[in-house]
Amino acid sequence: MMGADIFKLIECPRDAVQGWHKPIATADKVRYINQLLKVGFDTIDCGSFVSPKAIPQMADTAVVIPQLSNVNTNTKLLVIVANQRGAQEAVQFDEIHYLGFPFSISPTFQMRNTNSSMEESEQRVDEIIALCNKYGKELVIYMSMGFGNPYGDAYHADILLEWTEKMIRKGVQIISLADTVGLASPDQISMALKTLKAQYAEVEWGVHLHSSAHNWEEKLSAAYNEGCLRFDGALKGIGGCPMANDDLVGNMKTENILLFLQDRGHLQHINQDALAISLDIANEIFVS
Repeated sequence: MMGADIFKLIECPRDAVQGWHKPIATADKVRYINQLLKVGFDTIDCGSFVSPKAIPQMADTAVVIPQLSNVNTNTKLLVIVANQRGAQEAVQFDEIHYLGFPFSISPTFQMRNTNSSMEESEQRVDEIIALCNKYGKELVIYMSMGFGNPYGDAYHADILLEWTEKMIRKGVQIISLADTVGLASPDQISMALKTLKAQYAEVEWGVHLHSSAHNWEEKLSAAYNEGCLRFDGALKGIGGCPMANDDLVGNMKTENILLFLQDRGHLQHINQDALAISLDIANEIFVS
């Protein structure tokens, strides 16, 4: 069961699975996520309702969700949606608590990732919010390319504030900054969170960081030191965004985030035995 810790650790098997180079069986996804539900994570990012042509590994999300046994855990389920159609599918499932929408502040990446302009994407957010309100779901906005981009699109504090303010005015209360291609420096992470938290302290700010073996701790420290309370990770550091069309570093390892936070007295409720079994299953499923 979850404790009263203010820190939230979000495990992202969806991010690990979606770009994996070999098909993963539905039964394996169900087995893996059901084990993750025993660990004590705040949230499991467990699937997405997006085009199966774009992300074929996620084509069975509607089959996976009803087989997840989250009755005896406080862990919540999150799925990613990219438009109203996907959101309409997602809200039909009582098991799902959060809908996540990737809103890029890089126009180039927004077109790559969701095939929509910034204005079209903003309209999609409005449509998804309406569905969330109707069906009792919460929306998480992932600000992809939240620390800059490799495309030459403008990025500075005013752009970050402009788009986050638009989301907050719509009623969004959870925003996670995504280091989509792993290019963020610790200084950029600090700057972004310091800028946003100074203006909107009431928002739940998170980070979805990609990292390598040599820079994960300094990136994580930068977010932690700015008061970030919500962290995304993936066991073994597997995964990245398949729409970025770049050689990505992996997701930040959940094992590293957990050790970092536990060394500072947080997340002591995590079930280490269940975590070890989850890692064993990951080693079975994610085989090169």
